[in-house]
Parts: sequence; structure tokens; C-alpha cells
Amino acid sequence: METLAQRLGRLTKAGVLYERLPDQRVRCYACGHRCLILDGHDGICRVRFNRGGTLFVPHGYFGGIQCDPIEKKPFFHVLPGSVALSFGMLGCDLHCGYCQNWLTSQTLRDPASIAPTTEMSPAELCELAVAGGARTVTSTYNEPLITSEWAVAVFREARRQGLKTAFVSNGNGTEEVLDYLRPWVDFYKVDLKSFNDRNYRQLGGKLDNVLQTIAGLWRRGFWVEIVTLIVPGFNDSPAELRDIANFIAGISPEIPWHCTAFHPDYKMQEYASTPVSKLMEACEIGKEAGLWYCYAGNLPGRVGDWENTRCPSCGALLVERTGFTVRTMRVSDAGNCPRCATPIAGRWR
Repeated sequence: METLAQRLGRLTKAGVLYERLPDQRVRCYACGHRCLILDGHDGICRVRFNRGGTLFVPHGYFGGIQCDPIEKKPFFHVLPGSVALSFGMLGCDLHCGYCQNWLTSQTLRDPASIAPTTEMSPAELCELAVAGGARTVTSTYNEPLITSEWAVAVFREARRQGLKTAFVSNGNGTEEVLDYLRPWVDFYKVDLKSFNDRNYRQLGGKLDNVLQTIAGLWRRGFWVEIVTLIVPGFNDSPAELRDIANFIAGISPEIPWHCTAFHPDYKMQEYASTPVSKLMEACEIGKEAGLWYCYAGNLPGRVGDWENTRCPSCGALLVERTGFTVRTMRVSDAGNCPRCATPIAGRWR
């Protein structure tokens, strides 16, 4: 019987995001680890393999697929109320102890992670999106940066079928991968998990890589939204939340910041769930830092006005939400506030 490792080794294709080095070594730059991979070995993600000096990367399958409201990604300033087809592969370059998608992300790293794989072509995947009424296809569930070549293959087909495209990512990128993705990715959500490098190293990454990625995404013209999962006792101090908010505002006050509630999961069962008051405090901190759009997530109907979008100039209610459901949508076709004509950042139509 074929093992999962053998199956993932077979469902590959020669990659693009790497350079060849002497002695059949390669340097991968799909993510911020920039793994130096010897012949016969794989990278930190466990799904990019060096065989004879060629880097083989995931191709031709999915590990999870589903149609969801785009607000679930979460994108609040992109095509409100529309459907996104979410697809993911297996593997990740981080090992977050609270990962809610660990069955797909921790494949070949955690023996209990045994998500199945289904072979499918880009055309078949996009046909599913169209049949499901989706307007966007989104690479998510595992870390999409490490499967960027497959995502671009899907997104090329998506563009041919009139669909928009999105990444839901940890943001541990490189300049090379952002340049590679720019022609093919419309919307990009980044998890900014902490503003403490020690915390990031516990998760398997580096804070500076993520900060550089966020700045690089905005500079290149991606539509960007930021999510911080607020974990009590890990990243929830007012000082750290203020640092996150100030950093985002320094890139642009137009970038939406989603402050979402943690619940015990995977290897962080001992941490408490995030109280409503902490989410609302984080949103207040974001506003004080100058951010125009702050949202409290994962506790629908319990966070007051922090699920809604208001005009940063006149305060008019533009998009009313409960959880992932859009109740009213008043942004004009031109992307403006109907009361005062202020442009509202996002991709509305």
C-alpha cells in the first residue's frame, strides 16, 4: 500500500521557486526559511523535495476543498456576501501549537496528521468553483506559499474562467515569491501572530520575515487584510497589541485589522479562550493607532459594532454583518461612501 509520504512524493512537479547550487544542492525561496536542501532531502515544510538537483513541489491534488462566504477567510473589504471556493494542499513551514488546520498543515511532521489527498486538475477545480457560485478561488488550509507553483497553475485557469484569486497565509514570504505571485493573486490575508520575535520562534518563524512580507505585499499592490488571533497569555498584552496596530498603520491606515478570538486547540489546550472584552480592547487600540477599519471576529453578535464597516470620514454604516453574514451593503459601485463620497478601501464590485 502506498504511504502518504510516497503519495506526496508522486504528486509533484519540477518547481520554479529555487536556484541550483553545486553538488546537486538547491536553495528554495518559496518561504522565508530559504531552505538549503541536499539531494535526497526535503525542506522544513516536508513537501518540497530535492531529487538529483531539481526541486520537486506539490502538484495536482487537494487536501481540503469547500465553498464558504468570503468573510470566513476573513476578507471584509472584498466582494461582500460572495462565495469563495477554498482549497488547500498539505504541509506548512511553521508548527503553531494552536493550529486549527493541523490535520492538513502538519502532514509528515505529526504522525496523527493523516489528511487524505484527492487528485484534481486546475480546470476541474475551477469548474467546481463556478458550479458552486464562487467568485473567488482561495489557497488556504495549509500554508499556500510552500505550494505557490500549484496555486499559480490553478489561478491561471481561474483567470480564464473570470474568477478572482486569494491567498490565506502566514506571511513568511520572500521577495522572489511575492514577485512570482503578483500577476496571479488579487487578495492576500496575512496572519500577524505576534509582535515578539521570541513568540514567533516558538511557532517556527521569524517576526521580521512577516513584517517585510506585509510591507512588500502593500508596496506591490496586493489587496491586504491582516488577522491577529489573540491568545491569552501569549500575545494579548496591550503593549504588544499597540505595537501590531502601529506597525499596520505605518504601512497604511486603510489595511483592515481583524482581531479574532482563540479557543483551545491542538497542542495549546491549557490556554483560556479569548474574552469578548479583549477583542474589543484590541479594536480600540487599533483605532487609537489610526487604523480606519478594525474588526472583532469569531464571536458573532457579541462584539457590538466591531463586525461592521463604517465610513472613516462621516461614520455612516456601510456594511452591516453578523459573523460571516452580510446584512446590508451600502458601498457604492464606485467604492465610495453614499453619504459623503469618501473612497472606501477595498475591492467592492
